[in-house]
Amino acid sequence: MPPGLVPILSAANFVIGMGAFLVIGALGPLARDLGMGPAQAGWVLTTYALAYAVLSPLLVAVTGRFGRRRVMAFGMAVFALAALASALALTAGTLFAARAIAAAGAGLTTPVVAAVAAGLAAPERRGKVLASVFLGLTLAQVVGVPAGSWIAYTFGWRAAFALVALLALLCAALIWRRVPAGLAFQPVRLADLAEVLATPRLMLAIGFTAVFLGAIYVPFTYLAPLLEEKMGLGRGGVTAALVVCGLGAVVGNLVGGWVADRLGAARTILALCALQVCLMPLLSLLPLPLGLAMGLFFVWNACGYGFNAGQQMRLVALAGVRAPVALALNAACIYVGAALGAALGGWVIAGAGLGALGIAGGLAGLLAVGTILWSMRLSPVDTAPRRA
Repeated sequence: MPPGLVPILSAANFVIGMGAFLVIGALGPLARDLGMGPAQAGWVLTTYALAYAVLSPLLVAVTGRFGRRRVMAFGMAVFALAALASALALTAGTLFAARAIAAAGAGLTTPVVAAVAAGLAAPERRGKVLASVFLGLTLAQVVGVPAGSWIAYTFGWRAAFALVALLALLCAALIWRRVPAGLAFQPVRLADLAEVLATPRLMLAIGFTAVFLGAIYVPFTYLAPLLEEKMGLGRGGVTAALVVCGLGAVVGNLVGGWVADRLGAARTILALCALQVCLMPLLSLLPLPLGLAMGLFFVWNACGYGFNAGQQMRLVALAGVRAPVALALNAACIYVGAALGAALGGWVIAGAGLGALGIAGGLAGLLAVGTILWSMRLSPVDTAPRRA
């Protein structure tokens, strides 16, 4: 592994995560500037998520014959140009188109980053290296998204996208300079994708990610306008709430893997689903005392992001040699879930207002409970705890 390469790859994931989700914290200023309501503005995230889910597996498959360095640098450059186009967008339609192009760049970069990290790391250090590389995506929740929110409220949402464009170009240049040329790589073929897609039992396990995160994103997409309306928070308060959510996500990632090792992957996922069903309706009780609300945001996100390790453990056990394909589709399902949740949340707002988002999220969480129970019935082998 070339010195300093892991931080560069992690930084690329950080910028992609920031660029993908900063709209959550900037939704209020963005909607007001472009004359959109909160529900319509939520389609900024929905468009990105749907484009990523559709384009990422296809782009990774069709670029398999190109050098990994070239693909990653090109993906980051596309992401940068799309972020710049977002900053310059004067209409909602132009912004939606720019976000779809950004999703193509991100969907081309992130899976290849994982492949390069795994391919260059020594086998005994592969897990640690991959965790370090994907730490960037988690840190984007803790630092990048709140920072984007603060910039959006202070200098305007266009400045936040412009910053992402600058950082993405810097990452593209660093990738071109530091990633070795001519890396050997086993590409994901369209035939491999078709084989996994044709396995209902495996696709149900993979699809759980979309259902679970879809429930969470019903309220999470609209957290900024919800806090503005129900809690009377402005720039500082919304940014602080997003920081707390990000910290909860980091803790959930760490604790979730520890719990899955002891309870088993499927049992851990089922418990987290049940907790989401109980926690999200509490968001409909806002306004709450600020300290209590922040505590709720922390626990809610810790339980939400705690599923990652268990879900990946489960998919590796179920997919066997097809695990790389299953994990790529699982990553796409993250964005499918975000898209579904944002769309459903928009419909809830249009029909019942912002205050109904928590209840709607809890009800959607029941669907996630049913999905994992059904999957456990079809695939029971991975429900036993792992033993040393």
